[in-house]
Amino acid sequence: MNTEVIADGKYVELTYKVIDQKSGAVLTMVEFPLGYVHGTNEVLAPAVMAELEGKTAGEVIEVPIDCTQLYGPRDESLVITERIQDVPEEYHSVGMSILMENEKGQTKTFMVTRVDKRSVTIDGNNPLCERQVIFRLEILLVRDATDEEIEYGGKIEEGPDLSGVEGVTQVEIN
Repeated sequence: MNTEVIADGKYVELTYKVIDQKSGAVLTMVEFPLGYVHGTNEVLAPAVMAELEGKTAGEVIEVPIDCTQLYGPRDESLVITERIQDVPEEYHSVGMSILMENEKGQTKTFMVTRVDKRSVTIDGNNPLCERQVIFRLEILLVRDATDEEIEYGGKIEEGPDLSGVEGVTQVEIN
């Protein structure tokens, strides 16, 4: 029986859900397993990464997170409402992400949160801002990471096999 525990240098695959503590609603979830090398790259919040340490495949853990600590308090100056005719049509849909840049060249993602006949509202606050959530993680696999995975920081995806596709020359990269 394989009882490898999550520690630095271990390759881990897991799935997770973020659940709102108040409503119990699932706010987000990963559809495909997330693969990473523990201790090499932080793919989740530090508090979640710390809770994974020492766990084994098959375990399910729940980590409560105060998102205000992660993302800071809500900033109402990041909520902008514009007249609908001043907003390009492709942004007239709730949930749409818009990458905005300030005069200093810094970028920030805003999300369309409201659309009505007259206006479009976008919000630059993290959607989890000021929420109490539970990260529910299911650990699927724990094993020694290969040197390649350690260097890459996670799962190495196989590219599509393009042999036989006209006009494409496949080159092996070493």
